[in-house]
Amino acid sequence: MDQIKLINGIKLPQIGFGTWQITDRDQMAEVFSNAYDVGYRLFDTAAAYSNEIALSKAIARKGLSREEYILSDKVWNTSRGCEAVQEACRRSLKKLKTDYFDLYLIHWPASMKLYPNWEEINADTWRGMEQLYRDGMVKAIGVCNFKTHHLEALKKTAEIMPMVDQVELHPGFNQNELLEYCRVNNMVVQASSPLGNGKILNNEDICAIAVEKKKTIAQVCLRWGLQKGAALISKTVNIGRMQENFDIFDFTLNEKEMDAIDNLPYCGGIGIDPDEVKEFG
Repeated sequence: MDQIKLINGIKLPQIGFGTWQITDRDQMAEVFSNAYDVGYRLFDTAAAYSNEIALSKAIARKGLSREEYILSDKVWNTSRGCEAVQEACRRSLKKLKTDYFDLYLIHWPASMKLYPNWEEINADTWRGMEQLYRDGMVKAIGVCNFKTHHLEALKKTAEIMPMVDQVELHPGFNQNELLEYCRVNNMVVQASSPLGNGKILNNEDICAIAVEKKKTIAQVCLRWGLQKGAALISKTVNIGRMQENFDIFDFTLNEKEMDAIDNLPYCGGIGIDPDEVKEFG
C-alpha cells in the first residue's frame, strides 16, 4: 500500500480503517482481525466513539506488538483547553494500553456561532496538542473538521501547525479549496467519509466509469479521493467490502474521469457544517 508523508517525516498509510459505531467487543475483535488480515494498518478511533477499550482488547487478542499497527485517536469537545486536552490524551492512552498515539486529532473546532471567543478556545486547545507532541505522547498532531478560516486563525499563535486535517470529502463534496490550502501549507487532508452517506453509490455517472474500469462504484470513489491527494479512512464491518475498499491501487482515473466526478453536484453528504452545528455533548 502507498504511504503519505507528513511534514515531520512520519509516514501514514493512504488508507486507514475507521471504527466509528463499532462498540461491541466481540464484533470489534472480529472486525479488527479481518481488517488487519486484509492489509489495513492504520486504525482510527476517538474518545467519542466509546470503543477505545474494545479496540485495545481486539489488538491484544490479535497478539500484535505496538510496532505492527498505527493508532489514530481524537479528543472530544468536552476536553478543550491546554490542560484538558493533555489529560484527555492520557485517559485515551490508558484505555488503549499504549504509551503513544501515532496521530492525535482535535475532533471539532469551537464553533464561531456558539463561541464569540472561538479563536482563543481553539488556540488554547492547540497549545495542549503541541505539548503532547513535544512530550512524545503523540507522533503527529492534527485536527478534524477545520475549515480554512479555522486553520488561518490557528496560524496566528501556533508554533507547530496541524499536520493532518480529517474532513468530510467525497464525490459531490470535493473540498477543492481546502485541499489546495492544505497542499500549500504542508498539511495532509484525510477523508473521514470518502463515500459520504452511501447515496453516491447509486450515481449513474460514476457507475458508467466503474463499468469501464471493471471496478465497483465504491472503488472508483475511493480512487478519486486518492488521486485528489487525500488519505482515506474507510469504514465497513463486511470483510468483502474491506477487501474491495483496499483494492484500489491497480488502476487510475484519467483526467476526463476525474473532472466528471469532480463536477458532480452535492449528493449523499454527511451534512454537518462545523460553523453551523450545535455543540455536541
